[in-house]
Amino acid sequence: MAFMLGCEKVRVDFPTKQVFKDLSLGVDEGARIGIVGRNGDGKSTLLTLLSGALEPDEGRVVRTRSVTVGVLGQGDDLRDDETVHHAVVGDAPEYEWASNVRTRSILSGLISDIDWEAKVGTLSGGQRRRVDLARLLVGDWDVLMLDEPTNHLDMRAITWLANHLKGRWRPGMGALLVVTHDRWFLDEVCLQMWEVHDGVVEPFEGGFSAYIMQRVERDRLAALAEEKRQNQLRRELAWLSRGARARATKPKFHVKAARELIADVPELRNELELKRMAMARLGKQCVDVNNVTVRFDGSEDVPGKTVLKDVTWMIGPGDRFGLIGENGAGKTTLLRVIQGLQPLRAGNVKIGKTVRFAVLSQHLDNLKDCHPDERVRQVTSRFTRRTMLDGREMTPAQLLESLGFTNADMNERVHDLSGGQKRRLALMMILLEEPNVLILDEPGNDLDVDMLAQVESLLDGWPGTLVLVTHDRYLMERVTDHQYALIDGTLRHLPGGVDEYLRIVAERDWRKERQGEAKSFIKMVDSKTGAGGSVDPFDGDILAELGFAPLEGGEAGGEGAEQAKPKLSGGQIRSLRKLMESNDRKMETLRGKIAAKEQEMTQVDPSDYVALTAVQDQIRELQEKLDELEMEWLEAAEQLGE
Repeated sequence: MAFMLGCEKVRVDFPTKQVFKDLSLGVDEGARIGIVGRNGDGKSTLLTLLSGALEPDEGRVVRTRSVTVGVLGQGDDLRDDETVHHAVVGDAPEYEWASNVRTRSILSGLISDIDWEAKVGTLSGGQRRRVDLARLLVGDWDVLMLDEPTNHLDMRAITWLANHLKGRWRPGMGALLVVTHDRWFLDEVCLQMWEVHDGVVEPFEGGFSAYIMQRVERDRLAALAEEKRQNQLRRELAWLSRGARARATKPKFHVKAARELIADVPELRNELELKRMAMARLGKQCVDVNNVTVRFDGSEDVPGKTVLKDVTWMIGPGDRFGLIGENGAGKTTLLRVIQGLQPLRAGNVKIGKTVRFAVLSQHLDNLKDCHPDERVRQVTSRFTRRTMLDGREMTPAQLLESLGFTNADMNERVHDLSGGQKRRLALMMILLEEPNVLILDEPGNDLDVDMLAQVESLLDGWPGTLVLVTHDRYLMERVTDHQYALIDGTLRHLPGGVDEYLRIVAERDWRKERQGEAKSFIKMVDSKTGAGGSVDPFDGDILAELGFAPLEGGEAGGEGAEQAKPKLSGGQIRSLRKLMESNDRKMETLRGKIAAKEQEMTQVDPSDYVALTAVQDQIRELQEKLDELEMEWLEAAEQLGE
């Protein structure tokens, strides 16, 4: 594989700390690298260094002369006064970018809902982020460097981005470096991982799951080496003191496969015990949402909109529910409904008498009461009570320690904390208020993967009702027991989880696309025949003049709406049913093969990253075939009207 870019013996110093010392690494053609590490350890600095935007204090950054690099930072350089059109494609003529298949796919996948001629300054933060991402992706780059690309994207957009990046280059071509806390995304797109810590970058082969297994094995070996060293020291000490001979014990724990690493690990949560404790705090009733409709009245410039339609949602003591939906689908409105804060057009909300809500908002509203110069230690001193978590009492200081705060952090001013530290401090404050219904709106923002794991472990032992809103697929499936989706104003339970949601949304969009094509066709016919004209819009001569093939079964006269849909012959119906039955059998076989490969993966030595990667690739190929068969099945069912 050809070398593309890298650095040699680089040192980077900031006024208060040394970020890298004597760092050497390289990016080869075909690399798909995920970068992880604690907040503040230098992940973003590494990207700016390799992109050439940051000069090292020592050493050099090298790049093959012809290599082009595209960078997505956490901020953007878009001008408020330019249009979305100009921000994405610049002054390129329409025939140039509209004829490019990849460009059309990017515009459809990221910004199809944004007005093409809107000013950038009028966009929301999420829309602005998607425009900046589209601007970058339409370019032709050899290397893409993405810093938190999934921020402000909903699950559908994140899934689209993962698929785009997987298919953007041919295997062995191009290179991708991505910094993100989205662990599902890392597993989908990355073939290697770089862990940034203590001024060094440590490489791992495979995606995020393989990285975790290798890191567990690395830590086990380090613990074993430390145990041997301690035993040696004890023997030396015994010899020096002429006491009894030291008896070194043999290590009792040895990992032969990934399964043995977790064989004696208990379940993440004891659901029955948590529900019992929740009922003791809440009683039998929590929140009942009954046939609720919410509509926002419009104005002269903005039309009215019904956000929620006949929504019914029963939330009981100890339930752990996840809420999924596109940006603007009404998730925040539904959260306000649950708390009894939202005016209703119809329906009612019953809230139990003992319910105590606590909300961790995206904007960390509960930190607004803190003075910017106030120290973390002063904030914790306001809370004198202890809280019960995971079966034990915890003081505010112990709770903060479990969320990654050190003694040095306790003396930091709230104003100087990083985004991740502020989010963890806000979470501690609401937990110490001892609520029994906890609402978390994007709690994973600004947190690194290690800190996300600590927050997840903390929530595992929290004995109350949890409602989580997040676009982080891994966090959603890890922390909640059941998922619900807001789709076009209605609430749907998702027994199949996030995958089921993505299928539902894909089918809905497919139908909308077909309806849009039909409306465009009718407009073209009207423009040719004249609105209200007597000419049959399914006349073969008119269709030919418009550039369309005649529709099968579309004779003049007929029965109106029935004529608009082509009729299938008996042979076509049999062929479609045969295809569906064949695909059913093939899909069942593929699911069995995927399950077998997943089982095989648990038997592979976790340190054998080559074997792990090979099995991962086989599973990915099987899943892609399964997706293709499912799409064929859906298209056949659509044609049959089933």
